[in-house]
Amino acid sequence: MQARIYQLPKTAMQSGKANTERWVLEFEPEHKREVEPLMGWTASSETQTQVRMWFASKEEAIAFCEREGYMYSVEEPRRREIKPKAYADNFKYGRLGVWTH
Repeated sequence: MQARIYQLPKTAMQSGKANTERWVLEFEPEHKREVEPLMGWTASSETQTQVRMWFASKEEAIAFCEREGYMYSVEEPRRREIKPKAYADNFKYGRLGVWTH
């Protein structure tokens, strides 16, 4: 069974980095989802894809996969570079953009 280990990214609806420090382990689906003929819903008989496990570090998640015998892939998070900005920069004299008011 294939597992994926990654860190959740920060959502666009929040400015802080809450719940982004933990590592998540999710199982990849082994079979394709099927469309149920009666209602047209997508269905799957696999319950492992519904499991999401949280770990404090990447090493703990890897150790769990190796102990249980799961194949795994680790996705490293992309680091953001925060550029400091100030509201006063909109009105500065040497501004590159054209003033449009």
